[in-house]
Amino acid sequence: MVRSLVDLLSQHAAHHPDRTAYRYLTTGDRDGEIQEMSYGRLVERSRAVAAWLQERGLAGTRAMLLYPPGLDFICGYLGCLAAGVVAVPGVPPQGRVQNHRAVTRMKRLIADADAKVILGGREVVSALAGLAEHLPELADVTCVATEDIPDEAAGSWREPELTADSVAFLQYTSGSTSAPRGVMITHGNLLDNERVITERMGHTPEVIAEHGHEMFVSWLPVYHDMGLIGPVLNTVYLGVTATLFSPLHFLQRPERWLQAISHYRPHTSGGPNFAYELSLKHATPQLLDELDLSSWKVAFNGAEPVRAATLRRFTDTFAQAGFRREAHYPCYGLAEATLMVTGSTVHTPPTLLEAPETGPHAGQFDAAAVSCGRPGPDVTVAIADPERGEELPDGRTGEIWVRGASVAKGYWRNALATRETFRATLAGHEGRFLRTGDLGFLHDGELFVTGRLKDLLVIDGRNHYPQDLELTAEMAHPALRPGCTAAFSVDGGHGDGGDGGAGGEQAVLIAEIAPDAAAEAEKIIDVVRSGIGEAHGLPVRDVVLVRPGTIPKTSSGKIQRRASRAAYLQGALALIPEPTVS
Repeated sequence: MVRSLVDLLSQHAAHHPDRTAYRYLTTGDRDGEIQEMSYGRLVERSRAVAAWLQERGLAGTRAMLLYPPGLDFICGYLGCLAAGVVAVPGVPPQGRVQNHRAVTRMKRLIADADAKVILGGREVVSALAGLAEHLPELADVTCVATEDIPDEAAGSWREPELTADSVAFLQYTSGSTSAPRGVMITHGNLLDNERVITERMGHTPEVIAEHGHEMFVSWLPVYHDMGLIGPVLNTVYLGVTATLFSPLHFLQRPERWLQAISHYRPHTSGGPNFAYELSLKHATPQLLDELDLSSWKVAFNGAEPVRAATLRRFTDTFAQAGFRREAHYPCYGLAEATLMVTGSTVHTPPTLLEAPETGPHAGQFDAAAVSCGRPGPDVTVAIADPERGEELPDGRTGEIWVRGASVAKGYWRNALATRETFRATLAGHEGRFLRTGDLGFLHDGELFVTGRLKDLLVIDGRNHYPQDLELTAEMAHPALRPGCTAAFSVDGGHGDGGDGGAGGEQAVLIAEIAPDAAAEAEKIIDVVRSGIGEAHGLPVRDVVLVRPGTIPKTSSGKIQRRASRAAYLQGALALIPEPTVS
């Protein structure tokens, strides 16, 4: 009986020791340096790490994982699982700019998780030694560079006492609306969610054989649930091959993603909506001529709102390279449900619902609502009135509630938040539900996500979803960067706003634009303001244009509207420079 991914890894290593589990493109380029790790080698390295942890009596404690992109993280993570140690993926401090932010988050995670050991790469462990004055917490924490643990240590590995209810790792939420919380993911949760991913994405034995075990290409950060639970751990679950490279290498040259897909011909690859937008910007005629995307059957898209316009333009642009509309795969998930909750149907185009005829975007295809697909097998999704806790009928928007074996155990050391979030009950349904905090509706069994409950703008007694206002703004003027707009409300009595300090909540919109559009700033603001006014009957207190890459986002690319609001109120936004007058 399989109790954990550790058991499956052992089976794959026994049956196919020489099969490549992961290849890592060191430079992000398919013709650059490549590191490969077979299943035999993966089991050896993970057991060596596990034995090191076991020998120090660390089973049952928490281990912080701080690795640069690469294969060492995977060995460290699986080593924790194989030792019965709770893994805590984190982001290592990198460079001066990110140091303060990374150190602050790391400090919070070390304290909250009560980590006893830090596993990392040599450079990270060396850098931590220099941070001792900023991180006095490190005095009580053992730090080890796992590549220095010898292979021979694997010989003393002992199989851990694991049950389905044993906590495998703490997935700290990216904190789009609150401080990060550690979600307790059990070994049972992991196995169940890998089953859901496998079924929804059509990873059947026949499909695996057709693709010669080449199933994934991914640049997604492995410390985040989408990059870890999806490409990395589904690879171990299935015993297949994944090609990985660094998120930074993708951001530097987005075409590397599509070139890797073209070369290795995987079945599945994806990312947040912005990744598809970024790829479109770099779609030169030469690139289109050299690509073959015909093997790509599941182009998953999640973690942030999926735009109908993005799906259309990506299909139109890359059709000549063999990309098919049916490959688009919008999906929905969250850390509290391990990862995947709903996904599209393979080989079927995403379901789009036209904007209502009486709504602000009537007749506009690019404003269509995009389905995130159907729940996985044995996953129940219900739409509930968040105040009354009653189920709502098809088509009505409410809070998305989820039940199933993938739903996590709760929040680490936070009984109150666990009770509020994981213990909801719904008339007519057995068992407990997870309250996701997300808003959406069901239509013919498919889930449409409309926003976050805490991000909702309530102005003059009317509800406005920030995603709707952001979409309207982005459609109003091409200078606005897709997926880089934040709408929120502020107290009308704050400062000297456009409405002379009238009381009540008022809408504010922040948008990133390219610096070369700064000369048209006034015109852009007028167009956006009038576009929102016409479409939503809503006066906008302020439209603020900021520099590219400065709107706060989570590690998965979600807009942090609360952080954006705080920066606006503090006057801390990175405004575009005033155009110079010659």
